Parts: sequence; structure tokens; C-alpha cells
Amino acid sequence: MANILVLYYSRGGHTAHISRVIAQQIESKGNHCDVVNIQDKATIEWSKYQAVALGACVLYGSYHKSVFKFVRENKQHLSQIPNSFFCVSVVARKPEKRIPENNTYLQKFLTLSEWKPQDVKIIAGKVDYPSWPWYDSFMIRLIMKMTDGPTDPTAIIDYTDWEDVKVYGDHIVELATAVPA
Repeated sequence: MANILVLYYSRGGHTAHISRVIAQQIESKGNHCDVVNIQDKATIEWSKYQAVALGACVLYGSYHKSVFKFVRENKQHLSQIPNSFFCVSVVARKPEKRIPENNTYLQKFLTLSEWKPQDVKIIAGKVDYPSWPWYDSFMIRLIMKMTDGPTDPTAIIDYTDWEDVKVYGDHIVELATAVPA
């Protein structure tokens, strides 16, 4: 049985939901998984984990500053055990944007981050105009208009491939249980 940590930053709750589904998949295979919002300032007992996954959502082409702060403060811990970074982005609604080399937002993270994850994953996010503040809804609709995305202000579209999220949960278990070469 592996003990795995899933950390996340979520702005509107979708990345938090994805993190919980990853944890449920990990636990469905008989492992233990703790899920922690990095903004909760929880004390993490790093030595008890065999793997860690950190997820963050993209908004306006970047990640919240708290993600980079968390990475800066914890890069040594993150790097000492098998690790993965997953980004959640609506741009990943297009299959070619789920390929790490084709996703500028993931590449931006890898360039700006002091931590270099050994593994990465891109997960398509969710458009939820009605629940977003008017400014975000307006700005994202403008961006979507330029990228041939949905612009209906009443649209709620979940692009997340939930089966792929479960496969990613299994992958994290594989990272935790792999025998070093």
C-alpha cells in the first residue's frame, strides 16, 4: 500500500474536484491518499509519502502566485520523492493542447518554476460562466471568441475527461510503487 499526497490550488473549485477524483482512484486500489489545498497552510509530514502530485489551474495564461510561492518553499520536499505536476486548463479542450510540448501554459510553468517535476499531466478544465465573477466571465468570453471557444454567457461545459483523470490517479500509484532502476 502506498501513501500518496495530492496538493492543489483551485480558484473556482474544479481543480479541487479533479484532485478529489484522483484521490478516490488512488484509494480505490487500496492505497492511502491525502488531499491538501496549498492555500490552507497545512503542515505536511513529507516523510510519510511515497509520491506527490501537485495540481494548479490556469487563469489568464498563468498560475496563481501562491503556486510559485508554495513550490519555492517546498521544492526540496517535492523533489525528494516521486512527483508529478498537473495543470488544469480550458485550452486543453483541444486534444493537441493536452500534449506537454504543445501547451504553452505548462511550458510557462516549467520555465518559471524552481521545481522541475519528473512527470507532467495536462487536464482539460471547465467553462462555468454563470458562477464566475462578471469580469472573469467577460474577459474569458473575449478570449474564447478569439480561440473559437464557447461564448454563451449561460454556458457550463465540463471538458474534463474523467476516465483519463482516473488513469492519471493510477499513474501516480505507479510512480509511488516503481522500483528504482
